Amino acid sequence: MLPKAKIGTSEIIFLPVIHGRLEFAAAVRERIISLAPEAIAVEYPPTLKEKILRGVRRLPLLSVVSYREKDGSQVYLLIEPVEPLVEAIRTAEELGIKVYFVDLDIEGYQGREEKFPDTYAISRIGYENYINEALKIDYPKDPLDEHRERTIAFHLKGLAGKYRRVVFVGGLAHVSAINTYLSQDLPQPFTRKKREGVALFHLDILSSREVLSEIGFFQGVYEKKRGTTFSFDRLALFDLLLREAIESYEQKNRDEISPRALKILKQFVRNYALIEGRLAPDFYQLLVAARGVANDDFAWELWEKGTYYPFQTETPDLAPISLSLEDLLKPHKKIKFFRKAKPLRRKRLIPIRKKPVEKRPGEWKKAWKGTNICSFPPEDLIVEGFGRQVMKKALRILAEDLRRVEPFCASLKDGIDLRETIRHWYEGRIYVREERPVAGKVGSVVVIFDEDEPDAYGRERYPWKLTWHGEHDQESDMAFYATRAGEVVVGPGISRCHYGGFMLTYPPMRVYDIWEDPLFDFARNKPERLLLAGIDYSLEKYIVYIAKKPPSSLAKRFAAHQGKKVIYLPLGQFSPTLLKKIQTFHVLEGHHVRLYAHKYINGE
Repeated sequence: MLPKAKIGTSEIIFLPVIHGRLEFAAAVRERIISLAPEAIAVEYPPTLKEKILRGVRRLPLLSVVSYREKDGSQVYLLIEPVEPLVEAIRTAEELGIKVYFVDLDIEGYQGREEKFPDTYAISRIGYENYINEALKIDYPKDPLDEHRERTIAFHLKGLAGKYRRVVFVGGLAHVSAINTYLSQDLPQPFTRKKREGVALFHLDILSSREVLSEIGFFQGVYEKKRGTTFSFDRLALFDLLLREAIESYEQKNRDEISPRALKILKQFVRNYALIEGRLAPDFYQLLVAARGVANDDFAWELWEKGTYYPFQTETPDLAPISLSLEDLLKPHKKIKFFRKAKPLRRKRLIPIRKKPVEKRPGEWKKAWKGTNICSFPPEDLIVEGFGRQVMKKALRILAEDLRRVEPFCASLKDGIDLRETIRHWYEGRIYVREERPVAGKVGSVVVIFDEDEPDAYGRERYPWKLTWHGEHDQESDMAFYATRAGEVVVGPGISRCHYGGFMLTYPPMRVYDIWEDPLFDFARNKPERLLLAGIDYSLEKYIVYIAKKPPSSLAKRFAAHQGKKVIYLPLGQFSPTLLKKIQTFHVLEGHHVRLYAHKYINGE
């Protein structure tokens, strides 16, 4: 139930608000429409009525009401969409309801930053329940508040004599006192009839990124969805903002924010908000989290999207004004962004290599036959280098597992283990390590980028299956499944493909076509067939398997039966950029194509 007061046959209904909060602006509009009052009173002084009304009528353009006090200090009042008092005036004008300004115009009123319950609770428990609980709190008051509350109560009693239902929209901390004063006999207050030097300005674009009560993104969404049934859930709006920022960041920086990073970001801001006694994070906390899980470039993109107010204009009808949070005497925090330096663009002559193009669209693809194919040597070097790097990494992991660490007794063995010694520093003992050599080498490497399960229609993304041999003793034999050669042709006799998975085994010139070999027919899918072939053809004890999922128990038993062991390395351990580079390869139609293939492939 909303707080009310009965004066004779008239009813005064209170809509308590917290200034500049999205949830209260939406609640005020909804309640005014449902209550249909004859008059609305707002917590603004009548001396500012003319300028405030003009500012409200300018919306969605932003305005600032300004005046100077006797001591020379300048006062600024923002007219913005999510201010509940502004929304009350705006809704009243749309519905043809009379609006009254009932506050007291006083000098030197600073107010104070009250600690209200988090307004996000309104999205969960509703406006009325929030108000009923929040009004139970005893809020601290400025000495001038009593004069203001008495003046408001006096004017409300006057309106009750003229209208049967009056709605008052004012600060939550003042409602209880005003309601109490309504039951008393109040003398007419001494009020200022007119204030000189009141001016109205347009808030400029840069200032709107800093001084708005809610970030520009929220204000823009509120303005667009105002008057609809849209639910202004703060967390949902933050999710929408993050999606837009991620899309913009990935497009500009050619980088990716992974789902895991996004999950960590959300967990961080949730915990950050809870530590500070809030249900939902604020924009500053979101920026800190974005910088932590990604980088300053992403945090900057989030700031750009979050502070952008879409209804600005370069040619306002009023003189623009530039403001800072210091001018408004609002508490604030500063954050600095250290973005990656972009190379300076200078005018200079650059020789342009013109890339050959088709004379007629589809000419290259039509000429592709695919009968005598070979690889592109620079890409072979990358894959072979990756395979040898993976072999070394797997053996290092095995060596780490075999290493023993123990307290120093009589021998330093293979040296002092500093990490373990520091970890047990409180014991006052030195720990030494004993390295044990790995018995065996790696003979095969299997890399699975995509398991390529057929869809409901039996279609595969990587249907092309092939085994080919190394051309010299520095290359391995290779079996793979990939996109079909000839589907994407990027030059005469040059097709671009993507591996779904491949197997490398050393030394070369030993492998029969594994896709036709009946020995591996018991494999349940293509990745398992590659792994079984890698195990069978390995001349060494160890086989490295790189994939999103660990090897199957079937493959492990097959390896154990041959006295071999599969070392599993998760695909996520490797750089996405490197994996993308390895996954893409080119197939050439004959060795003669190697003479000119670089013109079409390099810088593609």
